[in-house]
Amino acid sequence: MKLNKIRENIYKISRDDYPEMNVPAFLYASDMMIEDIQNDQSLTQLKNAAMLPGIANGVYAMPDIHYGYGLPIGGVLPVFADKGVITPGGVGFDINCGVRLITFDINKSELKNPESLVKHLYKKIPCGVGEGGNIKLSNKEMKKLLQEGSKWAVNSGYGNESDLYNTESFGCLSEADPSQVSKRAMERGSDQCGTLGSGNHFLEIGSVDKIFDKKTANFWGLEEGKLTLMIHSGSRGLGHQICTDFLKVFERTLEKYKISVPDKQLSCAPVDSDESRKYFSAMACAANFAWANRQILMNLAVSAVADYFKVKAENLNYRLIYDVAHNIVKKEFFDLKSKNCEIYVHRKGATRALPPGHKDLPEHLKKSGQPVIIPGDMGRYSYILSGVKNAPELSFNSACHGAGRVLSRKKAVKTAGDRNIAIELKDKNIYVMSRGKKTLKEEMPDAYKDVANVVDVVHNLKIAEKTARIKPICVIKG
Repeated sequence: MKLNKIRENIYKISRDDYPEMNVPAFLYASDMMIEDIQNDQSLTQLKNAAMLPGIANGVYAMPDIHYGYGLPIGGVLPVFADKGVITPGGVGFDINCGVRLITFDINKSELKNPESLVKHLYKKIPCGVGEGGNIKLSNKEMKKLLQEGSKWAVNSGYGNESDLYNTESFGCLSEADPSQVSKRAMERGSDQCGTLGSGNHFLEIGSVDKIFDKKTANFWGLEEGKLTLMIHSGSRGLGHQICTDFLKVFERTLEKYKISVPDKQLSCAPVDSDESRKYFSAMACAANFAWANRQILMNLAVSAVADYFKVKAENLNYRLIYDVAHNIVKKEFFDLKSKNCEIYVHRKGATRALPPGHKDLPEHLKKSGQPVIIPGDMGRYSYILSGVKNAPELSFNSACHGAGRVLSRKKAVKTAGDRNIAIELKDKNIYVMSRGKKTLKEEMPDAYKDVANVVDVVHNLKIAEKTARIKPICVIKG
């Protein structure tokens, strides 16, 4: 793939080189990342996405880019509401896979036996492939959850109303319509709310290791040495099934709307089509499920931490910093050429990053900008940043969502060989538990880019600026 370096950290795939593209494609990365990025087909996927109709300005790739389904992971696809298209491949299977960050008023030094805590968390948090939890929902209650999202969880006793104001979109997309969700998707999700899942999903106790922006950190309640809780999970089987259902629908619509795509994984339909409206309503249901899921997981984890420290949960003085979505498409508004335009932004393995003063932020975050949570691998560190001024122009208010893989899961397992990842991490004072050794090999630190390098790109471009760094202590995985 021919890349043109525009300036530091910005590369461009030009229409001069690939005239079949309707808009240019932009890659945000450092020079040292380029070789790894070009090792898979992710840039070809980005170029393919730029061939879709009705794109606003360009398509964008974050520095954690790697190969995915349809749009590459780390991809951002903004389309005009009046002439663009919706593609399920621009969102992916794990709809609203996302992450939330909680801080406790507990110093790291007070955690005397982290190995005991990780075992306690593993016992209390349902995790693993297809694993159900203790919450069994009737069809009626499930529909209510899909419509209300995090609010349903709070009203059901999982957390406080203040949590909603620290959740992207207040934990609910109003376009949700449960009638567009298949019976099979409902069945798959009926016992999975309050479960972690598998793969790269995790629950982590860490501590604030370094503060970069004292003013913002103080404003959010982040303090060096204090314990944190990070949760990474999504819409589980329900979201996966919704994506599966609609991929079949969208493949059939190409001929109907006379749309040609270079890859069937980018099958799409006009924004205002019946198919896109139904998908958007079902996707919103999955997004709401994911927000409710993380709200419940937070409540379960906080209760487990309280049990460990032998105090009541309310006495932990915990605080939800923020919850951000990754795989999602949302209707947003942007000023383009002095005109306020309605744009549908697909974020696939990318997270929203709103600058200070943005109208979609709750009042208490308008001064600081949106918290942007970027987890790394389980052996190094994670970051929290704040959205800043260049995000609207450079990326339609989008930032990277994690470190990004450099090894596929299959290759990671092969590379790990007979290594014991849990023992290796224990030697670094990081305690991990998972359903099996294979998961730890798939998710070993070597399988990921160093998230510090990824974060530096968006920081240097002023898409989002570093606020604090967090180091892991206890990690559970499916």
